[in-house]
Amino acid sequence: MRIALLAHLHHPISDPFLGGTEMHTAVVANELVRRGHDVTLFAKEGTRTAARLAPVLGAGFVFGAHPGPGGADRSEEHLAEVVHGVIGTIRHGDYDVVLNNSFGHLPFFAMADLPMLTVLHTPPTLERVNEIITAPGWQPGRRHVFVSVSEHNTASWRSVLPEVGCVPNGVYLDRWRDRGSSEQDLAVWAARVTAEKGLHLAIEAARTAGMRLEFSGPISDRAYFETRIRPLLDEDVVHRGHIDHHALPAQLARGAVFISSSVWAEPFGLALVEAMACGTPVAAFPSGAAAEVVGTDGGMVARDCTPDALAEAVKLARDADRDRVRRSAQRFDARAMVGAYEQILVRLAG
Repeated sequence: MRIALLAHLHHPISDPFLGGTEMHTAVVANELVRRGHDVTLFAKEGTRTAARLAPVLGAGFVFGAHPGPGGADRSEEHLAEVVHGVIGTIRHGDYDVVLNNSFGHLPFFAMADLPMLTVLHTPPTLERVNEIITAPGWQPGRRHVFVSVSEHNTASWRSVLPEVGCVPNGVYLDRWRDRGSSEQDLAVWAARVTAEKGLHLAIEAARTAGMRLEFSGPISDRAYFETRIRPLLDEDVVHRGHIDHHALPAQLARGAVFISSSVWAEPFGLALVEAMACGTPVAAFPSGAAAEVVGTDGGMVARDCTPDALAEAVKLARDADRDRVRRSAQRFDARAMVGAYEQILVRLAG
């Protein structure tokens, strides 16, 4: 098939990834190409995947960085112009099907007549999307299919969309198999360093549990890092930087436990699966899809979203059988995920 793949445009699709959606897009692009499809990826400059790149936005674009008041609104307007151009290109490009991996609202009505699979990566809280799908008389296109990334997030979307399927997220499990020995007093954490990821709570929980903490990821919220995190750094709390996916498996495998401290409803949580695939059990807040991903053998979900409860989960999770943890991660295989997408795309393409 000739597939037009529309990415989220805030960041390039390249390793080290700025977030889970960027990694997901790379996996989907690479796997579809590996399966023999002709994939054009509409994405920001600097993107590196196996797909043919259509660079639709300059590498220097930073969302919200327009000078003066209303910078975010002007960024939105600029992105809308870019996406309108992409939609025109897709319409004249003789593609068999569209895979919409973006967060934007325009594909919901401007491409409603095209055969298109939309993957819903966020909860149904995107204001502009909600304005469209809740408008009187709006109906999804006849050849438009929606899926989300976990049962938890799918259930949320079914309250506002007539029909949403579930295709769980996945990773290339064979790339997350570092066999090095873990350090029994070490907890690890990996995510964007922002307030909603709750790193300050993970640090408190690790200290309460008597463990060192090493965290990795981009500092996406500099003010949060400087005011809430930097004062907590010492020889037992260390930032390892933004680690790419060649080095990250070894870092995750060193931990006796992986701490997931998100304080918002994570739609999935790819980092949890990456840690579990390395044999590292997860201690997580009971938010979003965490319980679904951790399951019965992947670690321990805290009783509530407090540092003390998370510390108790850390103490229980770190004694989990690492082979059972690895087996638990097998539920989330990237090849199975893309295979499910492929079946839908084939059906849509006719």
